[in-house]
Amino acid sequence: MTRKMWLLLAVLALVALALAACGGGQSGEATQAPAQEAATEEAAGPTSGYGSTLATVKERGYLICGVNAKVPGFGFLNEKGEYEGFDIDFCRAVAAAIFGDPTKVEFRPLNAKERFTALQTGEIDVLIRNTTWTLTRDTEVGGNFTHTTFYDGQGFIVRKDSGIKTLQDLDGTAICVQTGTTTEGNLRDVLDANGIKADVVVFDDVEAGWAAYEEGRCDAYTTDKSGLVARRTMLKNPDEHMIMDVTVSKEPLGPMVRHGDDQWFDIIQWVVFATFYAEEAGVTSQNVDQVRDTATNPRVRSLLGLEGDLGKKLGLDNDWAYNVIKHVGNYEEIYNRNLGPDTPTYIPRGLNSLYTEGGLLYAPPFR
Repeated sequence: MTRKMWLLLAVLALVALALAACGGGQSGEATQAPAQEAATEEAAGPTSGYGSTLATVKERGYLICGVNAKVPGFGFLNEKGEYEGFDIDFCRAVAAAIFGDPTKVEFRPLNAKERFTALQTGEIDVLIRNTTWTLTRDTEVGGNFTHTTFYDGQGFIVRKDSGIKTLQDLDGTAICVQTGTTTEGNLRDVLDANGIKADVVVFDDVEAGWAAYEEGRCDAYTTDKSGLVARRTMLKNPDEHMIMDVTVSKEPLGPMVRHGDDQWFDIIQWVVFATFYAEEAGVTSQNVDQVRDTATNPRVRSLLGLEGDLGKKLGLDNDWAYNVIKHVGNYEEIYNRNLGPDTPTYIPRGLNSLYTEGGLLYAPPFR
């Protein structure tokens, strides 16, 4: 056999092997794809494609809202066994938007460690539980934050007779903090930045941390100032304790939903905006019916479902925002009911005022 013939046979053999490899690869992909897809779906958790959450909630007949049950004024189980608070009312507002009935909601109490897993796995539909919006939480835990409902900051509570008034006064003290929170990281950062040597005492359970503080095992307790105001009311002798005039972080708190369902994100987002704009427009739970009968402002008419079909664009009835306002109220009503001057958990509105009053609350146009 000539050299040319050998070369020809070698080329033909290589071509045959290449074709066989291509055919085998396609066959292998076809048989392996379902397993790969199944693994991907399992890793991704519950189905959360566009519209799937609303469909699930409607089919179930009620909303499941992840909340706190131990922070008076925000999320608290009262002596009657009823949930109440600022965050609780926003859960009810979402139920009102979907069902026209604020009672069609199940409150699922979650601690700091449970909350993100519960959202990822579909145990809850939305998390509305004093949770701070951060970049890593927006990217690593499978969730999206909607607009902030409460602008907060981290502070410290101490005994009035301790002599502690400034950050430097915390040098040599023991400070209680709940682990697994932004609060713990903020505390360590501020101590390091200011050269303060303090004993950071961490607790998995918030109740254990507060018990340690009240028993004197810690000189200070640190968390969001809203939480300090709320928990101070539960101490044995509240008047013996004070919240320091120090704020060491920004803590924007608001609802969180799973990645992957833009419609559900939009619903929660615009329920929040509806409460903002209703306050701005002077629409309350008490006058909403009268306003609906007489409104001429196009934006107010859109808000109340009189024109524009805005509800349908969200997958809801056009009177969704009317139901929110009628059954739960505007932002001012929600705030004053839970945190206003006539409550034990009074917190001046400050940044949580409308932009027209020097605050940060601003709703995009309802059009």
